Amino acid sequence: MALFAVNTGLRDSNVCGLRWSWEVSIPELKRSVFVIPRQLFKSRRAHVVILNDAAWSIVESQRGKHSEWVFSYRGDCVGTMNNTAWQRARREANLPGVRVHDLRHTFATRLRAAGTHEEDRAALLGHARRTMPELYASADVGRLVALANRVLDRVGTRTILRVANG
Repeated sequence: MALFAVNTGLRDSNVCGLRWSWEVSIPELKRSVFVIPRQLFKSRRAHVVILNDAAWSIVESQRGKHSEWVFSYRGDCVGTMNNTAWQRARREANLPGVRVHDLRHTFATRLRAAGTHEEDRAALLGHARRTMPELYASADVGRLVALANRVLDRVGTRTILRVANG
């Protein structure tokens, strides 16, 4: 789930509550996206979750494990990623200050480092748009997949870890 979050920029509640019924096939890309209903997304607008190659492979590995939830535990959806498994992983990695939400920040930071324009980052992260051109010019899914895949090319890059509260 953490790897999925760091490759989609989704918030904890959206990763945990991701449903198979929200999956929409994009035949020309031989891939799919997920459309999170507006009432379940922070900006109160439906959000199209673009899957880069890493996120797509995670979805494929989850297929067939549960009929309703993409990520499940003991037959139900996972309530939160900030659970004992997350706490143990942080402790073992000696990263006690890293929060689940930092996965979203990491995706955004990697998009920016890869040269992805602000408008495209906003589309990938589901930020509310403010300008009229952005309102009328919707993004191409294939292009967004290519941009999301840029975060997977880590040659010559450095990871910046943001430490909150000291």
